[in-house]
Amino acid sequence: MKRLLILLIIGVGLTSCGEYQKVLKEKEISPKYEMAKQLYEEGIETGKNKYFRKAIRLFDQILPQYKGKPAGETVSYMNANAHYLVGDYFLSGYLFERFTKSYPNSEKVEEAFYKSAKSYYEVSPVYSKDQEDTYKALNKLQFYINAYPDGEYFIAANEMIQELSRKIEKKFYEIAKQYHHTERYKAAIQSFDNFILKFPGSTFREQAFFYKFESAYILAINSVSYLVPERLAEALLYYQDFIKYYGDTEGELLIKVKSYAQDIEQRTNTQIEL
Repeated sequence: MKRLLILLIIGVGLTSCGEYQKVLKEKEISPKYEMAKQLYEEGIETGKNKYFRKAIRLFDQILPQYKGKPAGETVSYMNANAHYLVGDYFLSGYLFERFTKSYPNSEKVEEAFYKSAKSYYEVSPVYSKDQEDTYKALNKLQFYINAYPDGEYFIAANEMIQELSRKIEKKFYEIAKQYHHTERYKAAIQSFDNFILKFPGSTFREQAFFYKFESAYILAINSVSYLVPERLAEALLYYQDFIKYYGDTEGELLIKVKSYAQDIEQRTNTQIEL
């Protein structure tokens, strides 16, 4: 009985595979549509990518023929969502975007806007790489939030915006920090200054103020003698900025800041409130 059952399952599988191959070669689009829809629904029900991938092959064949027809909206949505569900995010982002333009009155349009944005979110790279797709995701997510303030995906979209924004912040912060670590102190000062202005609420703000001051301090004490007084005075201004915002904190950064300030005091004979 067990052997018979196995043979039966194999037979059914071969028959199903043969039928699929036959429909792929069909000239009529109606059988392709029916099988693609069936495979798509099996994918939704089982969560198995193999059904979506088979459906996608059929959708690719019939999409042009359904353009402008009543079923075109359904085919376009299923095709975009099949790509989304198998993780083909580069294509699903584009397909959902095209869907929103082709069917702006569809009941699926909110979902399409969200999934287009989320597709770009999914392909957003680590902070150290080019962030073009991150910016695309941010723009699309922000558009969704503005268009659907009471939307089904509002909370999820807002969380993704916050996550992607932190990634952008980290990229700018690390660029400035790299200038500091490679002893390009003028560039570091400018970069940290830009960072502080661009991201006033950043979690890296304290470190940015610290490295801006440290860069100015190191630049000053290693300058030719006639530039030292002017640059130490500038560094002192950055010290005062740090103390203004983080003078009541405790930790290693404040200890270092005060030690640098003491050295500036000794070099300039300037009384500094530590």
